[in-house]
Amino acid sequence: MRVSESFSEHSYTNKCVRKYQVDVNPNGDVTPITDHPYTEQVNTHTLIAVTEPETRAERKERTRAALLDGALELLEDRSFANLSLREVARSAGIVPTAFYRHFASMDDLGVALVEDSMRMLRRMLREARRDPSAKNAGASLEILLRQVHTHEGQFRFLSRERYGGVAEVRRAIASELRLFASELTIDLSRVPGLSGWEVEDLEMAADLIVGTMMSTVVGVLEVDQRDEREVITRAERQLRLIMIGMGGWRSGPR
Repeated sequence: MRVSESFSEHSYTNKCVRKYQVDVNPNGDVTPITDHPYTEQVNTHTLIAVTEPETRAERKERTRAALLDGALELLEDRSFANLSLREVARSAGIVPTAFYRHFASMDDLGVALVEDSMRMLRRMLREARRDPSAKNAGASLEILLRQVHTHEGQFRFLSRERYGGVAEVRRAIASELRLFASELTIDLSRVPGLSGWEVEDLEMAADLIVGTMMSTVVGVLEVDQRDEREVITRAERQLRLIMIGMGGWRSGPR
């Protein structure tokens, strides 16, 4: 014996409702029949898929992400200074005036791009910082190479705009890199043999390491993939040289 059942959509007035037609045999097995909303048949169950509506905050966050992604795609073949607000708004499917619901200006958008892009670089450098020793240089650079391949657009944006024409974006990148170096300085101070170093010397070593990593990013982006290994090998030698030099450095007051 088959059972016929129907459900009223009116009890779900504030939800997105969808009905599916299924056949229920005497054993209780369910077989899909149709996927037509609001259709009812005898000898079938009508199943309802209910999804919560998107909140205003979720819509706003989705549009903000679309603006950032759209801007990043447009930046593939141009600098940030040549990017227009109208183009970015169009890429996200909104009118130009709606842009200001998410960012105060194009400079504000640029800073947000820096922060999002640097967040990935921060994670990578944090992994590399855990063991700032010569033997770990190769592993750290392999992590960097994978990140560049996975997020090439973000890294290309950072490398181009680090010395680009928009001052606010340049300052944001410089600020993030200083933060990286400061975090690395703290890590270096905890390494046996470096605990007695002057802060100025630790900062200098941290700047060298971060600078080498950023130069490696630029190098990887500028060469063909078949030449990447040469860039990584050179960077590994540079990091090893920094580590060996740190081992022989005599830190003290100037």
